[in-house]
Amino acid sequence: MSLARLPGHPLRAAVLLDKDGTVLDDVPYNVDPARMRLAPGAGAALRLLGGLGLPLVVVTNQPGVALGLYPEAALVPVRERLAAMFAGHGAELAGFLYCPHHPDGQVAPYARACLCRKPMPGLLLQAAAAWRLDLARSWMIGDILNDVEAGNRAGCSTVLVDCGNETEWLRSPARQADYVVPTLEAAARLVVARTRAAPAGAPCHAEAT
Repeated sequence: MSLARLPGHPLRAAVLLDKDGTVLDDVPYNVDPARMRLAPGAGAALRLLGGLGLPLVVVTNQPGVALGLYPEAALVPVRERLAAMFAGHGAELAGFLYCPHHPDGQVAPYARACLCRKPMPGLLLQAAAAWRLDLARSWMIGDILNDVEAGNRAGCSTVLVDCGNETEWLRSPARQADYVVPTLEAAARLVVARTRAAPAGAPCHAEAT
């Protein structure tokens, strides 16, 4: 059992990461571990984040399950490969949470609206409950504004990796990132610097610019 799950253990900060387009190259609906490749700068980012000592949790929409493109069981080897990729760069994958739903899906019971599909915050709230996370001191990093909105809804500090994957720039307060950077490595450097500089217990976005 993780120490984070023990009763009475204090809440802690974490780094929540989108998978496709953020940690990995975006290969639509891919569940073949052999085709999984780290995104540019992701290896260096994992080395930086791994040295921070915070839980690293991947939160990802996987609508291919609801759309009938692959079974939910296909995500098990994806998680195993992702964990190995993290370990290869000195980081530990603390958790892998996914949303298998889509409102236009064809496979029951996955074909429905839900609270876990980003931009809703359900996956982040699940992570907080499972690992006893303080979301106000945690980070959500993703490559599109749905990731940002999910993080903002959950109360995290948010970082948009603006690598060209976002195409619908509908601005609203919920979709405004605390920080915008060009690569995951830049995001990791930001997280490391801000986390080490923050007073104990202070929200990471207290001095966001």
